[in-house]
Amino acid sequence: MTHGWSEREKDNVRSFWDAASCGEVLYLNGRNAFAFSEQARVRYQLEPYIPGFAAFDAASKKRVLEIGVGLGADHEQFARAGAVLSGLDLTSRAVETTRERLATLGLRSDLQVGDAENLDYAADSFDIVYSWGVIHHSPNTGQAAREILRVLQPGGRFAVMIYHRYSLVGYMLWFRYALLTGRPFTTLDSIYAKYLESPGTKAYSVSEAIELFAAADRVRAWTVLTHGDLLTSKAGQRHGGWVLSVARIIWPQRLIKALFPRNGLFLLIEGFKPIPAE
Repeated sequence: MTHGWSEREKDNVRSFWDAASCGEVLYLNGRNAFAFSEQARVRYQLEPYIPGFAAFDAASKKRVLEIGVGLGADHEQFARAGAVLSGLDLTSRAVETTRERLATLGLRSDLQVGDAENLDYAADSFDIVYSWGVIHHSPNTGQAAREILRVLQPGGRFAVMIYHRYSLVGYMLWFRYALLTGRPFTTLDSIYAKYLESPGTKAYSVSEAIELFAAADRVRAWTVLTHGDLLTSKAGQRHGGWVLSVARIIWPQRLIKALFPRNGLFLLIEGFKPIPAE
C-alpha cells in the first residue's frame, strides 16, 4: 500500500496533535501526581489489554524505546519497571507533558522530539520497541516499521498497535459521514483519513499489518474490540452530537461482543528482529 505524503501533510499531523495529545482533553485534569495517576487508571480500565501486550513487567534493565509517548502513561509504567528508557514524539507538547509526568513521580527517561520515519538512534540500540496507536498517523507507515526493525537489536521484540480497517468504529464513521451525507461509495480508507483523528490517519487489514513487518520473525497480528467500538467511553476530540448520543442508548454491546469479536479498531502486532545466521 503506497501513501505519497508531503512534509506539509506531516506538518498537519504535528499541528493536530500539538493542539492536544490523544486523550488530554478528556482524561487529564491537571499536572500533578493525582491527575497523572487518575489518567493512567482510566486508561487501563478502558484498555486493559495494554499491560500484557506492552509487557511492562518484563522490561527491567532492558533498553526500551517508546515511539509516540503521548500523555506518558505507558512510558511511566516502563520507567517504574526499571527499563533503560528512551522515548520520542512528533510533538513538543507530548514530550513536555511526559517529561513533567516523570519528574513529578521521580522517574527518568531520555525524551526527545522526533520522527518515527527517521529515528535518531543507531542500529541495534534497543531490546524492545513499543508504539501504541502512533505510526498509522505517520505519512509513510512502512518506513516507520522499517525504522523500528533497524533500531532493534537482533532478537529484540517490537509491540505496535495500529488501526484496523474493518472495525465497528470505521463502520460507524462511514454511516455518519458517508451514508447519512448521501455518499455511500466513500471508502473506509477515505473515512479514516478525513474523520477519525489527525489528517491522513490510516487503517490496515490483518494481512497488511503483517506485511508491514514482513522482514521480522515470528510476527503475530490480532484485533481487539475497544471502548470506541462498544461506545463505552467518551467520544474523541473530533466527535459528538445527537447521532452518537442515540447510538450509545441503543448499542447492543453484548451482541456485538458475541457476533463481531474480530471487528475491533485496535490491531496489535508483535514480532522479533531476525538473528543473523552465523
